[in-house]
Amino acid sequence: MDYYYYYCYSTPLALLLAWTLFQCFNLLTTNRSRKVPPGPFPLPIIGNLHLLGNQPHKSLAKLADLHGPVMRLKLGQITTVVISSSDMAKQVLQKQDSAFSSRSIPDIAKEENFHMFSVGWLPASHPQWRIFRKFMTSHIFSINKLDASHHLRYKKMEELVGYCKKSSQIGEAVDIGGAIFRTMLNLLSNTLFSKDLADPYENSGKEFKELMEGMMMEMGKPKLVDYFPVLKIVHAQGLSRYNSHLGKLLKLFNGFINERLEIRKSQSYQNTDVLDALITSSEQNPQEINHMHIATLCLDLFNAGTDTSSNVVEWAMTELLRSPDIMKKVQAELVQVLGEGNLMEETDVARLPYLQCIIKETYRMHPPAPFLVPRKVEQDVELCGYTVPKGSKVLINVWPIGQDSTLWEDPLMFNPDRFKDSKLDVRGQDFELIPFGAGRRICPGLPLAIRMVPVLLGTLLNTFKWKIEGDIAPKDMDMQEKFGLTLAKLHPLRAVPLPL
Repeated sequence: MDYYYYYCYSTPLALLLAWTLFQCFNLLTTNRSRKVPPGPFPLPIIGNLHLLGNQPHKSLAKLADLHGPVMRLKLGQITTVVISSSDMAKQVLQKQDSAFSSRSIPDIAKEENFHMFSVGWLPASHPQWRIFRKFMTSHIFSINKLDASHHLRYKKMEELVGYCKKSSQIGEAVDIGGAIFRTMLNLLSNTLFSKDLADPYENSGKEFKELMEGMMMEMGKPKLVDYFPVLKIVHAQGLSRYNSHLGKLLKLFNGFINERLEIRKSQSYQNTDVLDALITSSEQNPQEINHMHIATLCLDLFNAGTDTSSNVVEWAMTELLRSPDIMKKVQAELVQVLGEGNLMEETDVARLPYLQCIIKETYRMHPPAPFLVPRKVEQDVELCGYTVPKGSKVLINVWPIGQDSTLWEDPLMFNPDRFKDSKLDVRGQDFELIPFGAGRRICPGLPLAIRMVPVLLGTLLNTFKWKIEGDIAPKDMDMQEKFGLTLAKLHPLRAVPLPL
């Protein structure tokens, strides 16, 4: 037994040492022969891992101030190139999109072979990726499909208001992020499966939320094996395991698929939701889509549509509670356009310019995914005079772009008025503001998000007055972040809805 553990640990360590010596030699010779991006000099074995900290988006932004908007680091064995300016982001995501369109896949995404089925991790050149994107565009996120399902989203808004009203009547605070998460969860589950996954009037859906958050945290915080692939020798022998949030979610969705297959055997059954469309497609084209594809696509949709939207609304409400004057201004606009106490419709968004400014300012200061989704180059790529080496991981750090003082006046201040006369938008054409990414790998859920986020926030603001829980002064509100694939509040926002 002692020999077994000695072998398990000593072999990877010996390989790491040999690899480190090789890398030191390779670093010196390679840098002479080609111009690689600048960056901090790596330490033996760990490289620059010690520089990341628990807020990597901020740590890397500070390093970019020293080394430039195209910066190279060595994170363990992995060469990582960090993009930190709007100009360089445009170069990567638009002008050289095809060269940077592959994904850097974390080890956790390889569980259950998830990366081989997921639209989020498949290479953009893969035929299956194109099939999935086409399906989402035509069956879920097209203008016609979204317009046709408007009544469903309005019903979920009514349920959200009903839940807040119940809390208001007893003077109880609402967990804003949790309430929005349940609303988006039920919205998507009804679109996909024609049923709720959480009770809209109770604080339920907690287990699903924890599974989703756990998976997003694990995706955003790589394991040692992601930095040191040589450690897969140990990992494969079971000495390093992670909690299977992803596996549990896939099992849940496979259960929905099997349940629907049984229901479809009834001759009287009729349904036109997304799950039915997916199953029908799999029966017609089994070589293109199978049940694993369906479960994975469902998970991709929940990934993109729940946590991100709830985080944005929670951050927006936090900033408004910290800035009572801005809160009064947007509520006055809502009353003027909608009438006091009325729910907001999606068609109202265009008539509420100040609300739109608040949403954009929230995306600027609190991008849902600070690194978007990591990319990878499959071959050497020339980028603005630098060589990005084959196999490099590429991070687009959108957080410092939103803090760039050359782009934004007083960037640390929450000031929606900066967008008052601006044509900047979040749809991937203006690289000063790219919370959804850009190019061929732009977030497929963008059409739904730009409808729902303003409506969720506007409805909360127009149906209640809001007070911070406890005796906390606005300026003393907690603004700490919890880093993962998405950027959430460390401590959930709790606010008391008051009658108008």
